[in-house]
Amino acid sequence: MKNKVVIGTRGSKLALWQAEWVKSELQRMNPSLEVELNKIKTTGDKILDVPLAQVGGKGLFVKEIEEALLRGEADLAVHSMKDVPTEFPEGLHLAVICEREDPRDAFLSRMQNGKFNIPLFADLPLGAAVGTSSLRRSSQLLSIRPDLKIMQLRGNLDTRIRKLDEGQFDAIILAAAGVKRLGWANRITEVISPETSLPAIGQGAVGIECRIADEFIHSLIAPLDHADTSSCVRAERACLKRLEGGCQVPIAAHAWIERGKIVMDGLVGSISGDRIVRAHTEGDRKDAEALGTKLAEDLLSRGADKILAEVYGRCINQIDPP
Repeated sequence: MKNKVVIGTRGSKLALWQAEWVKSELQRMNPSLEVELNKIKTTGDKILDVPLAQVGGKGLFVKEIEEALLRGEADLAVHSMKDVPTEFPEGLHLAVICEREDPRDAFLSRMQNGKFNIPLFADLPLGAAVGTSSLRRSSQLLSIRPDLKIMQLRGNLDTRIRKLDEGQFDAIILAAAGVKRLGWANRITEVISPETSLPAIGQGAVGIECRIADEFIHSLIAPLDHADTSSCVRAERACLKRLEGGCQVPIAAHAWIERGKIVMDGLVGSISGDRIVRAHTEGDRKDAEALGTKLAEDLLSRGADKILAEVYGRCINQIDPP
């Protein structure tokens, strides 16, 4: 039996938290196992001054890590599931999806004298500046509040909260899971309901990718797979696979288990938020991926195809800016 494995990971605080968690779980189950982290800088980590939607392409936060897996410089890769494309390089696959943290979005406003300046999203003043780098979030928020000024927000969690506290934004929207995992839960002003902001596909879940032929790694990581999370995230990803184009788009899908069944909501929005198409489905968990595809087909039949064609056309024009 091998006694050393290497985990490929991004170098951000959240990515390292996730990789360290997987490392500790593997060592808890296999006390003699040595686990090393290989920190890899991805394209998405290098481009911080351009909105992700303008960068184009898929796998901005995983491509270089997958290349390390294929070269044998890592035995497994730990990813935030919302960063993982639906297609994998030949020889690699998604082997495990770990138990999900809170999948919802979080609303953060500035604090003064121990109190939040703006207690709730609904309390944002007219024309408030809201920071987010997500087209999915901005589309949904603008559909409710077209007066909001959406501003780009990139950088790690500490940087984003610092920019908020400096007064660059009235509020920022982040994934609740990352905020909680990094110990900033006390800064969450409000957890936003999925009815207001439907989460990103895979949000809050951690996935483990590895080489298909590596039986040792499969047996090592198998106990970390969480059946409910895996069913839900695979349903969401099947929806994304049917809808996805070549860049960041305002697509959301969230699945959960209710009375033993998968229940699922999906959404496609225009960038301006003036058009939002929604769909809902539920069914047997053994049909997770078929359910996700069915939800996507429903969205397309309701007009999502026209919205996506416009968004993809815009992104194609932005992939190679002058």
